[in-house]
Amino acid sequence: MKKLVLILSILLCFACNEKSQTDDSNGSQLDSITLNQPLETTKEEVILLPEARKHAINWLAYIAAQNEVDQLRNYNLQQTIESSKPISQVMESLNTSIPDSLSSNAVRARANVLTTKAKVLEQLSHRRQLDAGAITEVAREIPEEFNNFKIQLNELFLKTLEDFEDELDEFKAERDTISIDSLPQAKL
Repeated sequence: MKKLVLILSILLCFACNEKSQTDDSNGSQLDSITLNQPLETTKEEVILLPEARKHAINWLAYIAAQNEVDQLRNYNLQQTIESSKPISQVMESLNTSIPDSLSSNAVRARANVLTTKAKVLEQLSHRRQLDAGAITEVAREIPEEFNNFKIQLNELFLKTLEDFEDELDEFKAERDTISIDSLPQAKL
């Protein structure tokens, strides 16, 4: 009887051990089909206004971030996982190097969002059990958030209502001088 209990307990231990090994291999390894699936990110891109572009063109961290986001749009899951650390580093650099000419609460907030998303992507990519869905979701959000960041940069250079009113007044004054100059001189 003791031998039977001993044999059953040994078999039970081996059975439990085999199941845990299978669970670990399924959790940490993603199949090659999943890894090679391209990310479905937004293809829309916000274009910077000329004034914003003048400031951003000299900002090395912005250029690097734009390059990373452009590459991320064409990555598959494997490339995204491999590039998560450089993406995180570039977004951190973007966040810490905002020039004074572009610094505002809204721009800093959007840069913080980008940094946070990039760090979440890095953390998800370096877990023992990779979650393809979560990695894909965060990777899809980064280009959208970068577009939002560029919108905030553009908004720094949008004209205010007062600017439009001044421009309208200048236009009216110019029109009045043109109409007075174009009237034929009346003979006395």
